[in-house]
Amino acid sequence: MTQRNAAAFMRHMMRLKQIQAFRAMRKAASGGADEKLQMTETRIYVGLNDAETRTQEHDTEHYLSGMKEICKKHHVAFTVDLEQGGYYHEDGEYTEENSLVLILIDADAALVRRIAKELCAAFHQESVPVTEDRVSGSFISAEAEAAEE
Repeated sequence: MTQRNAAAFMRHMMRLKQIQAFRAMRKAASGGADEKLQMTETRIYVGLNDAETRTQEHDTEHYLSGMKEICKKHHVAFTVDLEQGGYYHEDGEYTEENSLVLILIDADAALVRRIAKELCAAFHQESVPVTEDRVSGSFISAEAEAAEE
């Protein structure tokens, strides 16, 4: 098997695993709104200021579009929040900047790492913080709500 075919096969298997996990979660959740599922919520914080110039080089929509393309390329479901914050550089200079926070639910750790590295490079950052939390949640569908009434 060539390296390209092996990579395509691995992407296919990861996508299949995601689909199966999603179907299992939906099936478990269809029993009622009270059934809670344990999930991992991962957040990747990407500042919009350039690492060297310390200013935002493009409008926010430009960065949002790039983040969406990276997520689509990796076939990952996502949510994005725009946040504002401030921090001190090692030289003591204070900076405020806009940040995009990419939120992924139950994403494979290796995939999260690849996406974080790609975002870091594409957005010209020194690094991007990645956080992970265990959360409880459920899937609610209109059909389940109608059946309960």
